Amino acid sequence: MSGEKHEPYLLTALTPELCCSDIAASLAFYTQVLGFTVQYERPEEGFAMLERQGSRLMLNEVRATPRRGSDHAWLTGKLEKPYGRGINFEMCTQDVEVLYVRVQKAGAKIFLPIGEMWYRRDDHYVGNRQFLVQDPDGYLLRFAEGLGTRAAPPKGL
Repeated sequence: MSGEKHEPYLLTALTPELCCSDIAASLAFYTQVLGFTVQYERPEEGFAMLERQGSRLMLNEVRATPRRGSDHAWLTGKLEKPYGRGINFEMCTQDVEVLYVRVQKAGAKIFLPIGEMWYRRDDHYVGNRQFLVQDPDGYLLRFAEGLGTRAAPPKGL
């Protein structure tokens, strides 16, 4: 080594990698609309690692002609829009109202408008304020801000 200081490879417990049809459009949406930052990228491969308030994801452009060394052998079937059918990615946020307004102003496709949701967890409920938006390829992104807990209603009601 030449004495250069290298940032260690950062790992999170789960980092989804999303196939995208146009890396430039996806990067613009994730960074300019949703406020993600690019941690690193490999433009020659159509790849970027993104982060927002502790949530990380990877974008990987699928091209008609695969790049050398990246043949997308892990695709299990034909990739058709909307991508990610049957899945949504929940990401905690500290500014759900501000983000929702920004997403609306950008004209992004709102899948579920902002609202308050309470989910039973054992003998109490946990709440959040959330909305779902679709990215340019149709992936569902759920942004949620915690509201705390409350007691469960009596059983049978």
